[in-house]
Amino acid sequence: MNLSQTLLPHVEVLYDAEAIAVRNSELVDEIVAARPQKLVVIAVLKGSFVFAADLIRAMHHAGLAPEVEFITLSSYRDARVSSGHVTVLRDIETEVRGRDVLLVDDILESGRTLAFAKDLLAARGANRVMVCVLLEKPHKRAVQIDADFVGFKCPDYFVVGYGMDVSHAYRQLPFIGYIPDAEG
Repeated sequence: MNLSQTLLPHVEVLYDAEAIAVRNSELVDEIVAARPQKLVVIAVLKGSFVFAADLIRAMHHAGLAPEVEFITLSSYRDARVSSGHVTVLRDIETEVRGRDVLLVDDILESGRTLAFAKDLLAARGANRVMVCVLLEKPHKRAVQIDADFVGFKCPDYFVVGYGMDVSHAYRQLPFIGYIPDAEG
């Protein structure tokens, strides 16, 4: 065990790597069934990067060949609670006019970030903007938005792993979990 592992609190597993892989495959089946045209996948960074990578590889195996883009949006910064104000930290470079877009994010919670991104891409002329999230916390919604594709309904925990972090730690974990001591 290395020093950083001994300094970080224990993480309880909510969804293990196998359950995530199975669900990702099911999500791709749902995405294929939506019959996207001229698809551009836009991963919302940073938390979705592992999920987006696995989803894009699964899309390839299912016969889809989307273009891939990244957008960095923030309503959290280093906090655990959304500020309510969404900021574009890094924008996409690809033209979305007349194309189907699949926004991929880690968590749909307040909905502010994804509603902002969806409206932004629709205003830029996207034919259709679909939303795919790994986790959904339906009781936390501050704005009206629904995901088209949802990996898991998540209990009201602050989750880490599989790309998601707390103060830049835990992104490397191959599962989704929570820190029990932080949930008191």
